[in-house]
Amino acid sequence: MTLSDQYRTEGCAVSFELFPPKTEEGIEALCLNVERLLQFKPQYFTCTYGAGGSSQRATLEVLKRVKEITNLPVASHLTCVGSTVEQLCEYLTQATEIGVDYIVALRGDPPKGTEEFCVTEGGLRYANELVELIRSNFPQLGIAVAGYPEVHQEAPDATTDLDNLKRKVDAGADIIITQLFYDNADFYRFRDQCEAAGIRVPLVPGILPVTNFKQAQRIAGMCKAAIPASLEVEMTRDDSPEHQFRVGVDHARQQTTDLMKNGVPGIHYYVLNRSEAAAELLDGLQTAGSAS
Repeated sequence: MTLSDQYRTEGCAVSFELFPPKTEEGIEALCLNVERLLQFKPQYFTCTYGAGGSSQRATLEVLKRVKEITNLPVASHLTCVGSTVEQLCEYLTQATEIGVDYIVALRGDPPKGTEEFCVTEGGLRYANELVELIRSNFPQLGIAVAGYPEVHQEAPDATTDLDNLKRKVDAGADIIITQLFYDNADFYRFRDQCEAAGIRVPLVPGILPVTNFKQAQRIAGMCKAAIPASLEVEMTRDDSPEHQFRVGVDHARQQTTDLMKNGVPGIHYYVLNRSEAAAELLDGLQTAGSAS
């Protein structure tokens, strides 16, 4: 099944994003959480890696384990940061050898301590160039790219950001997975803009169920996502872990049910290697897997 085919199923397709733990104990815990998430019949799992490619090898190890546990397709993140074209191709070769099915192709953030993205000599400058590289040299791999409902923090305006997204799609991307957002109105506005721009591939909203307000603030600051006033008021009303967890999960569940009612082809959950919040918000919902 191709990546775009994952979104031609009846119902709403679900996928989960992981990141590579630093210890063997962390990997074991991740595997347990993956097993718990299988009850929601996800279409695939993705795995990111550390800044500048610091945990690329661990990413492939995690994906290999996940594929063994689930027998599902898996996707690796891949960025242009710190890599030559030759190194990118080496990674893609290793990924295909262990059975990676899809790539989430990103330019990548500037390395920690720097403010601007710098092209590696012999490397790539933009994500659309990475998409072209994959499509030309590894045509069997599905390709996801990132979209930004609230505009990428480096883009001068929404029009420029949308033009950049269209270049990635025209280069051969199969689907778009969005940056997290807390207000569905931002996603619907973005969806309308993509439609008007002639972007026709599946647009998959990305949801992070936040379980404490400090986490929400930190992540919002990193990715330029606005926190709705109603969510801020409710989360700051009580700083107990139980209250914070419940409010965050309830908000993500409300986002999920509203997105499903409004016809999204799927939802990608950033689960931070934990299953509790995702399990709570998805319990009883009619996803693509539960509809089959």
